[in-house]
Amino acid sequence: QVQLVESGGGLVQAGGSLRLSCTASGLTFSSYAMAWFRQGPGKERDFAAGIGWSGARTYYADSVKGRFTISRDNAKNTVYLQMNSLKPEDTAVYYCAAVPLRLAPPTNPNEYAYWGQGTHVTVSS
Repeated sequence: QVQLVESGGGLVQAGGSLRLSCTASGLTFSSYAMAWFRQGPGKERDFAAGIGWSGARTYYADSVKGRFTISRDNAKNTVYLQMNSLKPEDTAVYYCAAVPLRLAPPTNPNEYAYWGQGTHVTVSS
């Protein structure tokens, strides 16, 4: 039984910050690559950031690079997404995802085995 639970979403003004958390249970967390995807209104679900097994390697979409930081704490079975300098176009439902037996997180959402329920982020102008 695997469960991913996101938290930390909310309403923030442009230029502000939020920190999302995703806590996993029912899996050997350190053996999974993890990622954050997001889906804005009327858009497809797109890769935002990913992190490898150990946390040494991180990956970012061009749209968030320099503003978002992904990290993980394997002792707490938790992955984080620190979001700074938020823009209205960052408004979306943010999903945590996990994939086993991979050295790096894929950008294709179809390759992920487990998903959280999503947490809403709204950035006002």
